[in-house]
Amino acid sequence: MIFQNYGSEFLDGIQYLVALGSMIGLLGLVMGLFLLILGSKRARVTALGMIVFSFLLVSICGLDTGVKYFRIRIY
Repeated sequence: MIFQNYGSEFLDGIQYLVALGSMIGLLGLVMGLFLLILGSKRARVTALGMIVFSFLLVSICGLDTGVKYFRIRIY
């Protein structure tokens, strides 16, 4: 009984972390593209690193996982 509750809470925590990683990845992609377009040369290099890291994070966590988990409506 105790192990069942522990396992359920553990899996809920993992699901939350995956959804949070998805949202951070989407935010990183948007910010990286913004810096890539409007930033200086030094900011563009940072933006490319941010875009690569965010793309990896979104590919691992899933594109719409965070949107479904946090119930964000995009019209």
